[in-house]
Amino acid sequence: MDVKLLNKQLEYDKDGHLANREDWSEALAQELAYLEDVGELTDRHWTVINFMRKEFDEKGDAPSIRKLNKQSRVSTKELYALFPKGPAKKAAKIAGLPKPKGCI
Repeated sequence: MDVKLLNKQLEYDKDGHLANREDWSEALAQELAYLEDVGELTDRHWTVINFMRKEFDEKGDAPSIRKLNKQSRVSTKELYALFPKGPAKKAAKIAGLPKPKGCI
């Protein structure tokens, strides 16, 4: 699937996540947040997004909601408030990462 955002043609994988991490930028993250009905990204959103990107760079996989809760210092309740209807999957999408293993 291909979509054009910010005047750039972007390729997505079968789960609707960016196929090429090199295409990601903070500006694109904000556009993806709007498309995912997350709205304007706040410092708390960026805490989660940056944690996810760091984990992916270090371990090769986007963290699950359990790991996000335990290690990013953002509670499960807050994760659902920040990224409604599937916080790990939605945050990974906005962070330009593949769907975390274990997400439906």
